[in-house]
Amino acid sequence: MPIATPEVYNEMLDRAKAGKFAYPAINVTSSQTLNAALRGFAEAESDGIVQISTGGAEFLGGQYSKDMVTGAVALAEYAHILAEKYPVNIALHTDHCPKDKLDGYVRPLIAVSEERVKAGRNPLFQSHMWDGSAETLADNLAIAQELLERTRAAKIILEVEITPTGGEEDGVSHEINDSLYTTVEDAIRTAEALGLGEKGRYLLAASFGNVHGVYKPGNVVLRPDLLKELNDGVAAKFGKASPFDFVFHGGSGSTEQEILTALENGVVKMNLDTDTQYAFTRPVAAHMFQNYDGVLKVDGEVGDKKAYDPRTWGKLAEASMAARVVEATQNLRSAGNKIK
Repeated sequence: MPIATPEVYNEMLDRAKAGKFAYPAINVTSSQTLNAALRGFAEAESDGIVQISTGGAEFLGGQYSKDMVTGAVALAEYAHILAEKYPVNIALHTDHCPKDKLDGYVRPLIAVSEERVKAGRNPLFQSHMWDGSAETLADNLAIAQELLERTRAAKIILEVEITPTGGEEDGVSHEINDSLYTTVEDAIRTAEALGLGEKGRYLLAASFGNVHGVYKPGNVVLRPDLLKELNDGVAAKFGKASPFDFVFHGGSGSTEQEILTALENGVVKMNLDTDTQYAFTRPVAAHMFQNYDGVLKVDGEVGDKKAYDPRTWGKLAEASMAARVVEATQNLRSAGNKIK
């Protein structure tokens, strides 16, 4: 199937919310990791989301120029061609973009899609994230309003992060403390500024103790029940039941019960990066250790070409990461739920 059209992407999110499941959003940084993500979704018979962070886009742009927009556009164009060979719907998304990178990343990418839509085509990306969690809520929402107007016109969905997620990702970091919990007042202010769909659809990355990076279950106090409080609080004021489409950030290391509670309370997208990075790299490390003499030209020898051929260890990495994507779809209950 081709990359999801705006209509299909909206249907994906509607089905997830109604069915109380969520799509894994897999961060990719190369054609190899893109292939692994697509393979995992196909094997699980799950539609899904592939996303590129600012750091991932810079890496994709090559170390000579490190151009984020070039890197993101190049992989997105590649994904549009590649996805046609997979029997699932895939949405393309850009991950965390703070204020100082908007002009070098998200705004130019929105402009690319605006031109495509004007020409009668679909947008290049189906959604973009604005991470204003380091700003005051007032400034965060003011920028979100501007971006939402543009994304709506370009048939794109906006993701907003209104309060901090702990830990660090691509240069955006927050302490792990009590500020990692969104309040009902924060949610109401968001609804007042961005509407509840009438001004354009958006996904809401609310904070319920989430932390980016590596941690073991129990080390972070997640409160996914808080999402129900946010929905109920806004519903009581605006009269719209279950108003928000929530995103679960910092999902690595979450317990099964935490994930299930989040799904019951409106999460439709969960980001996955740390776990898939490890899944991709682990078999490569094993291959290098197990084939040490073949990979290195030891004592003047030439080594073993079959051992250091990138295709040899690349296939192992792809299979391992794809298996982790399958596991994520099972945990999030999207496995077997692709749009027919």
